Amino acid sequence: MDDCSNRDGNDLEIDDNKEHGVSMLTEPFLVRNRKNNTSQIAIVGANTCPIESLDYEQVKVGYLQVVIEDDDRDLVFLTVQMFTGAFTLSSLRMKCFKHGIIENELFKQDWRSRKKAEIFQYVVLKWTLALLIGLGTGLVGFFNNLAVENIAGFKLLATNNFMIKDKYYQAFVTYAGCNVVLAIAAAALCAYVAPAAAGSGIPEIKAYLNGVDAPSILAPATLFVKIFGSIFGVAAGFVVGKEGPMVHTGACIASFLGQGGSRKYHLTWKWLRYFKNDRDRRDLITCGAAAGVAAAFRAPVGGVLFALEEAASWWRSALLWRTFFTTAVVAVVLRSLIEFCRTGKCGLFGQGGLIMFDVNSTKVTYSTPDLLAVMFLGVIGGVFGSFYNYCVDKVLRIYSIINEKGPSFKILLVIVISLLTSCCSYGLPWLSHCIPCPPHLAEQCPTESRSGNFKNFQCPPNHYNDLASLFFNTSDDAIRNLFTSGSEKEFHLSTLLVFFVAIFCLGIVTYGIAIPSGLFIPVILAGASYGRFVGKLLGLLSNLDVGLFALLGAASFLGGTMRMTVSLCVILLELTNDLLMLPLMMLVLLISKSVADIFNKGVYDQILKIKGLPYMESHAEPYMKHLIASDVVSGPLVSFSGVEKIGNILHVLRVTRHNGFPVIDEPPYSDAPELCGLVLRSHLLVLLKGKKFTKQRVKTGSEIVRSFKAQDFAKAGSGKGVKLEDLEITEEEMEMYIDLHPIANTSPYTVVETMSLAKAVVLFRELGLRHLCVVPKTPGRPPIVGILTRHDFTPEHVLGLYPHIKPHKEG
Repeated sequence: MDDCSNRDGNDLEIDDNKEHGVSMLTEPFLVRNRKNNTSQIAIVGANTCPIESLDYEQVKVGYLQVVIEDDDRDLVFLTVQMFTGAFTLSSLRMKCFKHGIIENELFKQDWRSRKKAEIFQYVVLKWTLALLIGLGTGLVGFFNNLAVENIAGFKLLATNNFMIKDKYYQAFVTYAGCNVVLAIAAAALCAYVAPAAAGSGIPEIKAYLNGVDAPSILAPATLFVKIFGSIFGVAAGFVVGKEGPMVHTGACIASFLGQGGSRKYHLTWKWLRYFKNDRDRRDLITCGAAAGVAAAFRAPVGGVLFALEEAASWWRSALLWRTFFTTAVVAVVLRSLIEFCRTGKCGLFGQGGLIMFDVNSTKVTYSTPDLLAVMFLGVIGGVFGSFYNYCVDKVLRIYSIINEKGPSFKILLVIVISLLTSCCSYGLPWLSHCIPCPPHLAEQCPTESRSGNFKNFQCPPNHYNDLASLFFNTSDDAIRNLFTSGSEKEFHLSTLLVFFVAIFCLGIVTYGIAIPSGLFIPVILAGASYGRFVGKLLGLLSNLDVGLFALLGAASFLGGTMRMTVSLCVILLELTNDLLMLPLMMLVLLISKSVADIFNKGVYDQILKIKGLPYMESHAEPYMKHLIASDVVSGPLVSFSGVEKIGNILHVLRVTRHNGFPVIDEPPYSDAPELCGLVLRSHLLVLLKGKKFTKQRVKTGSEIVRSFKAQDFAKAGSGKGVKLEDLEITEEEMEMYIDLHPIANTSPYTVVETMSLAKAVVLFRELGLRHLCVVPKTPGRPPIVGILTRHDFTPEHVLGLYPHIKPHKEG
């Protein structure tokens, strides 16, 4: 089901129909004819959709949210003062307004009606939702691992049974057949039910937390497909991980819980109305993304740091507390469920993907030659990581052309990659030599069950195939094998080299097909294999165990591809339960990131660009210092009078896709034309549907305030708000008027037209704005020059207007 085809309008003040504006006073007026032709279409998952911006700074539902705009600590302080009697309710509201929050008359009236109990209710609800997000994400994470371990275990057992009987062709047919069936199931879900669920989802969540919205990115259908598509895809043997999809899954769970139910299914809960705004949803989704990492790696602190370092664009101390609480809940849930599975009641769960890769049995001692070897690993990781990103970039561009041809081509591509993966996984172990089983092993060798680490494959009794032990296992067991101490497990140099090349190539060609797929596991597998390879090459020259070299190799490759440092360091330390590796881990991550940054950007930043998501960096480009705000304002600008004719409003809504319109007061309502505020498209639609029209051009603000509630203008769940097609306006009503003052944001952020573009972009990004008004510097001109939106700051727009600028040169 594709929600993109029915999308009405999009955002960012950029539209091919801007020339339909009309003159000032009774009709909208125009300012500029410069157009912004940058694309508002982006690839979401495996589908092409229009995108919108989010109102992170804009309208808040409820008096309480006004207090928390700066920090939740303000809320706690003021609430305590109120309950102790130091402030009256009216003085508390005055203090709130001194924070300079942007609102309109309707919402100010709603603030004045709030009671003390509702303030306390909101605080409790925030923490309750954090608890529910942690519980839900923890349960889904455990269910994913349980399902993958059992489905993959059944497939591997069935294949192994044929191989024991020397029926190798039947074994391959069984293995490849199961993989193809599971792959088709995952691809069909992504192609037909929720195309937005394809891929890892981390770039989309990163863009959402930056202020970019897209259809169905957090819809319930996307959540469903993300869970089951990830299970089928990982169990099908693809070189993908479930860690990236878990981040998206956690964000979807948070969005579902925080959107206040669904009017469509009559599941709207009054007590969740406080969260019907973009800013509170952003905070909840940040908690969900952190919970997803915590559930995937059983790394609660790493999840918080991942959200801080990679996912979130805005952060504050109060959000840190809630995110940490959410990931702590995830850790408790997983720990409890793992203890339950150790009783043997989880089928073929084996050791499970949630068990730590315990490498702390090896003593960590290192000397100067070891540090040189670690630095060498960091350089290798940086080079390989940047090359991996380059290859992923090229493959994704090719796959986007194939995916555009329709669902059947998406499924066909998945089948081809599945057969390729099956042939490599089954065929390459035949190239490996058989190794005698080590004596005095506590574990059975060769393995007869599903989850053992000594695969017999085609070897004689008491021998095992080391390459089959890597290919014929789940990804988590393969990583565990690579991290194992050299005294417990032996791998030939040729085995490690073949496995690295295979995983490196398969990881590149697999990412981008229409299944939920993460990059963490393929990168860890490839990095661990070349890290162990380097460790074996050094041999007696190093004091470090080859298992520790594998861990450092995985860290170096992760740093070279993801370009994260702090969060990756903590995740790997929590994953391996080995704090003694901290100095070496920090060193290898810093070197690999520094080397890789010489060549290209991180993989998620590249994917954001490929998908066309207008992500705003925290800094301005150097060439923006030489431009001013008015240099990039696109137009023509369309505005409304304070009391506007219904026909004019409908005409503008039909011929433009703008989401924000300036409201201009003119005589007799003001001495001269002046900017009254900014009104949103969604609020206009709600207002028009209420039909509080007048035949005369007069102010009726008090009547509108009495007729509407603030929650009527709240953010609709899953984008299901009032549509233009829902309005039924008669010809007589088209000649009537309506007062826009009650719903106009009377204090929008404005900048003078001569402000440096570099300053404007930093202001826009740091405040989380959707619209930034540009006003004239000199009197006697129209009160507003234009509106800057996200796309007006994109390099494509700016450099398109000024092609002589060299973006790579400072000055």
